[in-house]
Amino acid sequence: MPHNLLFLKREVTFVQKLTKRLNSMNKRDGLQPLPDSTEQKIFDAAHEIFTQKGMDGTKMQEIADLAGINKALLHYYYRTKEKLFEAVAKAVIDKAVPVIRQLFEGEQPLQEKIRYFIDFYISLISRNPFIPLFIISEINKHPDRFFEAMFPQDMPRPEIFFKQVQIEIAERRIRPVSPKHLMVNIISLCVFPFIGKPMMRLVLGMGTGEMRVFMEERKAEVTSFVLAALRP
Repeated sequence: MPHNLLFLKREVTFVQKLTKRLNSMNKRDGLQPLPDSTEQKIFDAAHEIFTQKGMDGTKMQEIADLAGINKALLHYYYRTKEKLFEAVAKAVIDKAVPVIRQLFEGEQPLQEKIRYFIDFYISLISRNPFIPLFIISEINKHPDRFFEAMFPQDMPRPEIFFKQVQIEIAERRIRPVSPKHLMVNIISLCVFPFIGKPMMRLVLGMGTGEMRVFMEERKAEVTSFVLAALRP
């Protein structure tokens, strides 16, 4: 098979797998299916309210009411709101990490990897806006325990992405850039609008609906910005 046809076949296969994984995450909002239907109801209710109000703004009674159970039964499964919040966040992270690893370690062109990563990352945080602040808070409080408890051992390997960036630079397809700075810049451009959302809504004068549209527009804006910055 000619090299270009083989590469095209791999590219189509990757896009199909990624689309299937993204659709799967959309159906469950990133949550792992649970064998206990009561616990699944708790997870679904907690995820919905945490998404709307964050951990501090959520009451356990609200979760119990939405799940259709009494508060005593909720506390039987999760003694504290913090434990429930951590469980929901971990379920989202456990689903997201394999997708990110597949993106980093795939054979796609660098520009396509960047495009897919930005689209996936912003979509993920849009569905789970409590994740960035939770990670920042927990890393500051318990950095060692957090990574051990919250992230799977089979983490993405950025070294593969870094090497690909270096090859692109050597072949003069992109301008010289630090791979580590490139990765941090991409993640920062994706995450900051969610972390700074209250300030941005105030400064930009946006309502909830406008902010939702703005966040969706960020996918194309960030992608264009990063790719333009890499041009030699």
